[in-house]
Amino acid sequence: MREFVLGLRLLFKAGRGNRIRFLLMAAGGSIGVCCLALVLTVPSILDAHDGRAAAREPRTSSARAAAAPLVLQRSDPYGSQPFTRVFVARGTDTGPRTLQAPPGMRELPRPGEVFVSPRVRDLLREQPGIKGRLPGRVAGTIGAAGLAHPDELFAYVGTTPDRIGDEGRALEGFGYDYAPFPAVEPSTVTNLRFALGTLVLLPLAIFLSVCARLSAAGRARRLASLRLLGLSAKGTRRVNAAETVTAALIGALLGLGEYWLLNQAMSRTGLPSLRWYPQDGALSLTTTAVCLIGCPALAWFTGRAGGRDAAATPLAVRRTAVPKPPSKWGGLLLVTGLGIVSGYCATDLAGRPASNLGLNAPLVLAGVVMTGVGLVMTLPLISYSVARRVARSTKSLTLGLAMRRNEVEPGSTMRVVTGLVTLVFAASLAQGVLIQLEQVTRPSGPTQDYALPLSGISERQRHELADVPGVRAAAMTMESWVDLESDSDAMASQATALVATCDQLERLVRRSEGCVDGKVLRLTDPNSSQDPGVVPGATFPYRMEGPGTATGRQLDITLPSETIVFSAHNPSAVGSAALLVPPSMLREGARPESARLVLTSSSDPDAVRSVLDGIGAVAPTVEIDPIGINIQGLRQISVIETLLALGMIMGLTIGAAAFVVSVTDRAVERRPQVTAVTLLGARARTMRAVQCVQVVVPLGIGLALALVLGKLAESCYLITAGGDVQWDLAGVPVLGAAAAGVVAVAALATLPLVGRRINPELIRRD
Repeated sequence: MREFVLGLRLLFKAGRGNRIRFLLMAAGGSIGVCCLALVLTVPSILDAHDGRAAAREPRTSSARAAAAPLVLQRSDPYGSQPFTRVFVARGTDTGPRTLQAPPGMRELPRPGEVFVSPRVRDLLREQPGIKGRLPGRVAGTIGAAGLAHPDELFAYVGTTPDRIGDEGRALEGFGYDYAPFPAVEPSTVTNLRFALGTLVLLPLAIFLSVCARLSAAGRARRLASLRLLGLSAKGTRRVNAAETVTAALIGALLGLGEYWLLNQAMSRTGLPSLRWYPQDGALSLTTTAVCLIGCPALAWFTGRAGGRDAAATPLAVRRTAVPKPPSKWGGLLLVTGLGIVSGYCATDLAGRPASNLGLNAPLVLAGVVMTGVGLVMTLPLISYSVARRVARSTKSLTLGLAMRRNEVEPGSTMRVVTGLVTLVFAASLAQGVLIQLEQVTRPSGPTQDYALPLSGISERQRHELADVPGVRAAAMTMESWVDLESDSDAMASQATALVATCDQLERLVRRSEGCVDGKVLRLTDPNSSQDPGVVPGATFPYRMEGPGTATGRQLDITLPSETIVFSAHNPSAVGSAALLVPPSMLREGARPESARLVLTSSSDPDAVRSVLDGIGAVAPTVEIDPIGINIQGLRQISVIETLLALGMIMGLTIGAAAFVVSVTDRAVERRPQVTAVTLLGARARTMRAVQCVQVVVPLGIGLALALVLGKLAESCYLITAGGDVQWDLAGVPVLGAAAAGVVAVAALATLPLVGRRINPELIRRD
């Protein structure tokens, strides 16, 4: 305790510079703790989403009593979001008070009542046409306990059993142990945690260590003085640790406060595709304990390690003896991790790529982590070796001064560049995770079709939908009419007709041969089976309605012998079409009774979301069938991309903060040496060049290694993931340009380290 008090007295009575450094340590630690709390809280936010979604899921039974309450759940896309409606018929065999109400509601809706989420309530004011999906009057709003997130489109619609029909199931209650559509699939959570851990936690540990080692040389000399005055070696290390622990504890408290403010702001504004309630992101006891105990503990061990030399050899520290070369143990860690990563890459080069089954998954994770940590720990040794070799051979004054300083203090320069090097390494891995997710979730074909019932679309909307940005082609399919009341036609064949031009057909399918505009032609796909009744010479009636047609009028089309051979995409909305009908055969304004409008676009997830949003803006109440796509899965991709983008932003913030803190500290710590060399006759321009070279050379070496090792680690991850892309060569120019930009910014940041004024007081002895 005596050493702890002594450390605090030295801190607050050792001048303004030390107090500024202490505040810098606390402020840097607070940024790191805020990012740490955010990363640790992300799983809690996702679990809260899934918990509320599971609690409201209806428990049903197929055994329907005559007067039992019934439920029918529909989930349709509205733009790129799922719009869920739960139709409830209360029944008559149970009193209203004994019926279990879902979370967020006091009772089940009565017939004609609609309870909506706040987002649907706002949407009803913005888009009145959506009222068609919600038959009844809005009687209330669903509470937060009944919604997965604040922006969810959800509604309970009260109705009668006869309107629910045979599809309804008996309602027994609400609540399951699992969510029907989790915010992130369990199989993807592991990849997400791995990416966030690499993007944020690894740079964060380095950043907190940098903050705990600020002004290391000046503090070491002060500790050596205490050791020479009679303080024990253990006491000397405790004095140093007292300052770092105090700064870390204050920084942890400030960081938790910053996170609380950030949570309040972000939960109200939200992130793209991800919203949550403030209580979802509240600090848990585990998160608080990790931040308040883990960060000071890291500072304690870092402080004790930093005071080891001053306690063991105080005279060498006071007289600035030549330091020992950096340890080579980090190189062993790097070689081990690189061996694992290279081994998995070699399996792909040999034509037998490894999978992520069994021990491969933890081995890949261990290899990537050891490669990243080993790179950080080996940078001082690499910088020392390069600086020593260059300083011996160069004849340039600027390069010689810079390399000699890096040779004497390799750790000082490494604290400046380590955060940026780690950021480039982590960016490669994040790119690999995004590629792997895209391979898993993207459609198998190059196009995406959308089918909309023509009965819910006006003629004006039909033309506007064809012009939605991203839509490549628009056509119409119609089903032939069959008189089900007639015994002779009960088993009659049906033929799906595609109303389109040859140009539209070519855009809707993979390939087509033999198309002629203005003629009815038979469609044949060699890769699919056809109805035996759909043969040349067979006639199929198509019922029409609209201006210029009488009630019950029909268009009879005889299937010709001329054939178009085509190959449809899989899946496709026109793959079952049996004949091609030119649009000129339909009168102006005539509309088939059983028809669908078919739109097609690129299968790129961004293009799909854009087209769905465009359809929702033109016809918000229409039922959209995105062929072969799961709207819940599309939303899940958006959530994952948002979280990865958040991780990249936090990693960039941590890397930039580590650089700013280190550069500021280095500028203060290096002032006596810069002043001494300047008094010996060195020009300010030469000193600025020296400072720039001191940072740029080790930073360039570190970024080059991070780029190479990061791409190897990314390829190792992609190979074991089993996707089509294993070597992401397309990402190299992007990361190379980013690394070059980092070097340029770092070079500019070193220029103000040498001032115009010379203060001889800076070189006086302590």
